[in-house]
Amino acid sequence: MEKNTDFNKLFIFELANNHGGDLGHGLNMIRKLKEVSASFPFTFAVKLQYRELDTFVHPAYKGRQDIKYIKRFTETRLKPEELKALRDEIKRCGFLAICTPFDEPSVDLIEEHGFDMIKIGSCSLTDWPLLERIVKTSHPIIASTAGVSFDDIDKVVLFLEHREKKFALMHCVGEYPTPDDHLKLDRINVLQKRYPGVEIGYSTHEAPEHYMPVRVAIGKGARLFEKHVGLKEGRHELNAYSATPEQLQRWLESAEEAFQMCGEPGVSSEPTEKERSDLKGLQRGVFARRAILKGEKISAANVFCAIPNQPGQLLANDLSKYTEFTSQADVAQDQPVLFANLSANNLRQRILEIMRKVRDVLLVSKVTLPNRMDFEFSHHYGIDQFEEWGATIINCINREYCKKMIILLPGQKHPLHYHVKKEETFNVLYGDVTITLNGEEKEYRPGDMVVVERGCRHSFSSQSGAIFEEISTTHVLQDSFYDDPKVKKIEERKTPITFWQDWLKKPMY
Repeated sequence: MEKNTDFNKLFIFELANNHGGDLGHGLNMIRKLKEVSASFPFTFAVKLQYRELDTFVHPAYKGRQDIKYIKRFTETRLKPEELKALRDEIKRCGFLAICTPFDEPSVDLIEEHGFDMIKIGSCSLTDWPLLERIVKTSHPIIASTAGVSFDDIDKVVLFLEHREKKFALMHCVGEYPTPDDHLKLDRINVLQKRYPGVEIGYSTHEAPEHYMPVRVAIGKGARLFEKHVGLKEGRHELNAYSATPEQLQRWLESAEEAFQMCGEPGVSSEPTEKERSDLKGLQRGVFARRAILKGEKISAANVFCAIPNQPGQLLANDLSKYTEFTSQADVAQDQPVLFANLSANNLRQRILEIMRKVRDVLLVSKVTLPNRMDFEFSHHYGIDQFEEWGATIINCINREYCKKMIILLPGQKHPLHYHVKKEETFNVLYGDVTITLNGEEKEYRPGDMVVVERGCRHSFSSQSGAIFEEISTTHVLQDSFYDDPKVKKIEERKTPITFWQDWLKKPMY
């Protein structure tokens, strides 16, 4: 069950690396934050950052002092038990505990340590391998959007909505500190209009003595906030965008005054080069896990993701189930995978085109569908010929018995084949279906049922589009045998997609 946490008037204190790799200093910071926040009528959280540096940093770059992120992360590294001690102190002081993971092993540790929420940094918003791991948790999600295009935010929002995740977005600018003329506070309203129903917050990086931006953000309707905090103590100094306890006190006072003055509650400029550069330095590059041969497809089995990325390198953010990359040159183990040595096949627009056509048939048919739909686009002669040869399959259940729903587009055909282990019955729900059984062709209409016995060669097609149920014994992989040897040469004949019923009414980006 997903954790139930309200984003309204939630103020997050971001420790980041300001603990300086010193557990005692970190504990003192958390206790001081409790003193500062005690008198304010808000909900408060303290946030940490987790990285598994043994894998996050490429082996050849460990210990490098000339790369600022590697130097900083190495010098401020804490052991897992020390991080757990910080998390325990956060809870003991009455705060919610939030953490930003930068790689998949860190998500494991977040679950082990029992945090209340997960924060996704702007640099990781389209790190799809990391997102796939995060959505498997029960944690509410807060995601920052600095330097990310609306096209990419659209994809992430749909990704989280379809997985029924509780989440909020943060307007954020990835410059540290952010000058006044780069704050882009109007973007809060743009995000609110584009994503109705999603809580929109403000993650601040302005100079810590600047208290006006939080008032403006509240005036624009933001109700969720994040600020970097620190404590000058001994050898520990603060960066230019982290607030001392005294500055934090005045910042919260400004927020409280703004809430008292406000009731309930444009397009921003492009990211600056500095912002792009700062964020790019935190994005993981794709490296060869082992030697990759020319002509080999890029997959999780032969690559890994780590920083620092190299100029022209494929990034973790570029990896998506919609894009297939093939190496056009040999790549040695641990070497970067470069765009110049890749060919790319982006299926996203093609899949969207097919989805729109399938949706038209579903809407006209008025056939009742399950809420969650595990689709397969079956393309026996390649996805480019899907409208002529193929079918859309909704896998409903597969136990000792099996049910699927088969959707045929107008003019679409499914080639001749048979099954050895499976017996099936077709129940026509909508449209016209022409079915060939052992060479005999017959047209069927809604209400008709057809039994297909084991070993019976059969094919089907539709003139105007059709939907029929396939009710069968257990579906077994590799139990479909096609007469045409060309079908066997197509290695990947199915594209799996998961959708929810509201997809039928939502725009497709």
